[in-house]
Amino acid sequence: MAKSTNRFFQFVGTSKTVHSGQLWYPAADVYQTPDGWVVKVELAGVSPEDIEIDIQGNVLSIAGCRKDRSCAAGVSYQQMEITYSNFEKTLRFPSTIEGAVVEHEFENGLLIITLRKSI
Repeated sequence: MAKSTNRFFQFVGTSKTVHSGQLWYPAADVYQTPDGWVVKVELAGVSPEDIEIDIQGNVLSIAGCRKDRSCAAGVSYQQMEITYSNFEKTLRFPSTIEGAVVEHEFENGLLIITLRKSI
């Protein structure tokens, strides 16, 4: 069963700080529902406390960092294919999503965001 992680996310109301270094861009699926939208973002290995979500007008921005927490100091790598650095994903919607009721959870490496139209 997926555990709600709402308390870990940070919502930011101002422009994001630009991060230096190599960015990666996670894959996302967007579904329109009768009540609003569902967004699924592929974020395997990212901790909820390392994610920021920002909504401005018709734009949903998701940013954060995937960190390698499994290797101890003094370890040398033989092969590295997983990107551990800052990421961002910006999604534009056909109309404003500002003021939507936002719910989110992690499920099997996916961040699932539900945006329900405000009444």
